Amino acid sequence: YILDTSVFPREHELLKQLRTATFEKYGRLCELSVPGDEGMFLSMLLKLINAKRTLEIGVFTGYSLLTTALALPDDGEVTAIDLDREAYEVGLPFIAKAGVAHKINFIQSDALSVLDQMLSQKVREQGRAEEFDFVFVDADKADYRGYHERVMRLLRIGGVVAYDNTLWYGSVAKGQEELPEFLRSRAMEDVSSYFYNGHA
Repeated sequence: YILDTSVFPREHELLKQLRTATFEKYGRLCELSVPGDEGMFLSMLLKLINAKRTLEIGVFTGYSLLTTALALPDDGEVTAIDLDREAYEVGLPFIAKAGVAHKINFIQSDALSVLDQMLSQKVREQGRAEEFDFVFVDADKADYRGYHERVMRLLRIGGVVAYDNTLWYGSVAKGQEELPEFLRSRAMEDVSSYFYNGHA
């Protein structure tokens, strides 16, 4: 109902086209993309905090990346990190057509090593390196804790970090025995426990 009445009618045309292209290339794996309602929430959040410099860990075909680039001002920048350039390139024509390619710095790499490089640069520049206003993490769930420990040191005071899949289909409110097998992820249980115990 929410998607049909509030999301799809307001979704940017190029985001719709990217969602379709992702489905055509990847089939059911298109579920790796951020859904439209989450994209709208991210866009609203970026605008509310006047984000200008953002970081995205995990890109896939770039639905959330395009959403972010569309929400940022013309001189905004999103640094996007993902190992899979082929999936990212599915979204490139839509990013170019939207006129936001100049806002995107794509880094093909594992995120932890890039984050470590950013932190080393910050140390070398004695903390004068630019910090991020907003960080979106939608990558390997087993590394969420490592991402969190690093991005908190790269975030400006008052900045926002958003994690995809942290509610994991409601699994955080259920016991392990109540969950279907595919949701019994030790990595997500560890992440939920980590945040629950005050490491946010």
